[in-house]
Amino acid sequence: MTQMQKSLFPPRNVEELVEDIEKLTQEIQDLYCLDEIPWVLGYSGGKDSTCILQLVWNAIAALPPEKRTKKIDVITTDTLVENPIVAAWVRNSHKQIIKAAEEQNMPIKPHLLHPEYTETFWVGLIGKGYPPPKSKFRWCTESLKIKPSNRFIRNVIRSHGETILILGIRKAESTKRAKRMEKWEIKRLRNRLSPNMNLPNSLVYSPIEDWRTDEVWLYLMQWENPWGYSNKDLFAMYRGASADNECPLVVDNTTPTCGNSRFGCWVCTLVNKDKSLTAMIQNDEEKEWLQPILDIRAELELKDHRDRRDFRRRNGNVQLYERNLDGEISIEPIPGPFTKEAREDWLRKLLSAQVEMRRNAPEEMKDITLITPEELSEIRRIWIEDRHEFDDSLPRIYEEVTGDRFEDVIRPGAGNSLLGSDEWNVLEEICGDDAMHLELMTKLLDTERQYHTKYRRVGIYESLEKCFDTSSRSKEEAIKNAHLKWDLKEAAKDGDINKVKQLSWANIKYPTQDNS
Repeated sequence: MTQMQKSLFPPRNVEELVEDIEKLTQEIQDLYCLDEIPWVLGYSGGKDSTCILQLVWNAIAALPPEKRTKKIDVITTDTLVENPIVAAWVRNSHKQIIKAAEEQNMPIKPHLLHPEYTETFWVGLIGKGYPPPKSKFRWCTESLKIKPSNRFIRNVIRSHGETILILGIRKAESTKRAKRMEKWEIKRLRNRLSPNMNLPNSLVYSPIEDWRTDEVWLYLMQWENPWGYSNKDLFAMYRGASADNECPLVVDNTTPTCGNSRFGCWVCTLVNKDKSLTAMIQNDEEKEWLQPILDIRAELELKDHRDRRDFRRRNGNVQLYERNLDGEISIEPIPGPFTKEAREDWLRKLLSAQVEMRRNAPEEMKDITLITPEELSEIRRIWIEDRHEFDDSLPRIYEEVTGDRFEDVIRPGAGNSLLGSDEWNVLEEICGDDAMHLELMTKLLDTERQYHTKYRRVGIYESLEKCFDTSSRSKEEAIKNAHLKWDLKEAAKDGDINKVKQLSWANIKYPTQDNS
């Protein structure tokens, strides 16, 4: 916590915290009984969301049974690439919540949400060839985290007209979070109840927004968990994810807390290092079985994987950009998606990690899944239909690594096309070392195959022409054409007529991919 945050959120003694909890309990009860607007509570299994669920649970449990009429949906988004220890913790907590809610006659129902199988991390990276997310290309957050929860909330709004979203967000988490919450406060309807800027007809309720991290832990340690889950085990999990294996309650301004033990996606390359996963492995020999995913993350973290990516974008066009190399400006192609060889290599490594972890994991984690059958099916579809890679290598790779036969759960029988791996091998032999020639041939043949079964073959010529536009030139020729186009634009921008004429003549000799 920064000095500014310490001054904004001064420490309170236990009596003051107890008084605040009593006020919050009354506030939660009043808001709950005020109307019929349904509640949706965001629960990640971490300390803040556990704290908020516990506060709400205890407040509603104190109401007479006849007043507990409004359902509270508890939603958790599993990105499918969560820290495995945390993911197992959350799944088990959901089971406990269901059981306790039924026994205590509580109107609370948990929901475990997932991204669509067509939008998962591995479908993006291995299927479509996206590079690991970076700050300038953060393609994962929207599909993995935001869309699943927003879909659920929108469905609630469609059914009831509006909703209140309860979150364990706190200003003390970061200066950025504090500033954002202060902007919300300007448009508030009442204390701690803000309009949701992203979803119309929904409000955000943040009961512990002014709590410090030590107060969150104090509450969790001193107040019993109402659904019977162990807050002490949660504390131990955070402690094990701290580099120094320490996670004490704060007793003065110099005492460290578990605030930096942040759990998230184990594949995340938006942070420099997965400190929590690294610390878990270092602090506990029994968690060494997690090492394979830490190794994969280290490889994902490489700067740009330039040597393993196509020189073209996904649409087949070469786009240039100004790259600063040690103070010198170089005009280079923007790296495109991972090549076929690289995507197949990522798949092998991921499946190998899954096999190794299942072999070494404790009994309760033996069924750990790093990539689901649905994701594998979608990756296979993309490779065959979108990338025209009709050698259908995914089932072969799966069997080589796992020893099991691949079963396509989405498209049983997919891949049984007119063309197969034998034809691919023949084409490779004919084309020799000319990778672009091989790519063009496979695109042309597979485009014809895709149109072969259609009643009307409208659009086939345009599709075949697109194959030539994107794959008929060598890498050197395609890049040269892109540079000619770049120079032509710069000359036109500078008003250099002679250079424009000169470059236009060169463009006729080496037409660019968009025929300009």
